[in-house]
Amino acid sequence: MPLARISLPAGRTAEYKQALGDGVLRALVETFNVPKDDQFMVFSDHSAEDFVYNRNYLGIERSDGFVLIQLTVSNTRPLAKKRALYRRIVELLAERPGIRKEDVFINLVEVLPENWSFGNGEAQYVSE
Repeated sequence: MPLARISLPAGRTAEYKQALGDGVLRALVETFNVPKDDQFMVFSDHSAEDFVYNRNYLGIERSDGFVLIQLTVSNTRPLAKKRALYRRIVELLAERPGIRKEDVFINLVEVLPENWSFGNGEAQYVSE
């Protein structure tokens, strides 16, 4: 059910993006109980002038490898699961494709289950 929007610097390879998407999905499966075939992701490449971020906000040293991951999810998970998700995403992306933990920015946008339609004009997560 999550919708992942992943913004990154322009010039990354298809393999890099695949590894990034695989890591995010794996973390969602492991920590949020998301089915492994529930993969909906949008990658956006940005030039330096279109990808603005503070390199030292909250004392975290960010580099040119900065990646912004925004996940729209149903508002059904407690704080402990969210923290586990953040940690697992960072662990997996450090392994492959090799992103520094300081360069991974994650934002969850929580919506009600009724705010999803996966096709056919239906709200699949709502039982009437």
